[in-house]
Amino acid sequence: MASHAFQLFADYFQFYVQDEQARGIDGDAWSREASERMLAIAPGAIGVGTVRNVMIPVIVEILEAEPAPDFENWDQVTECSLSTASGRLIVAGCADYFPDAARIDIAPGTYHARVSGGGFSSVVKEWEDADDRYRVQLWPGSAIEPRVLKSRAK
Repeated sequence: MASHAFQLFADYFQFYVQDEQARGIDGDAWSREASERMLAIAPGAIGVGTVRNVMIPVIVEILEAEPAPDFENWDQVTECSLSTASGRLIVAGCADYFPDAARIDIAPGTYHARVSGGGFSSVVKEWEDADDRYRVQLWPGSAIEPRVLKSRAK
């Protein structure tokens, strides 16, 4: 397992994990359904919704196999697939300058992505300090439709 920690500016309440060659997430990807599940998808890219519009902690884990579920530690858990042709992932806030954004080397192929967000109840005002956190776990797999495994309390 390889774990990568980032502090990202979640401008517009989102950040991205995408193949270096992907076109990325555009406004159309954030449909009502995508907004409700806090997960937008496009070819080679995923957009992760956040509960704050500030610097947030993000962990990206590259795994060899599906991890054991640990849903009790998270408020929102979703899954989708992510394909990479280039073998390099960009991890960035949506307003980041992508040529300077963080990169993770990964074998080209299709991956399952489990996206978890937690600490949402610590957020009182989105610009104040809080304990929200985000994790993206990737492991080899086939393409799947996005799905919500655990939904945050409204």
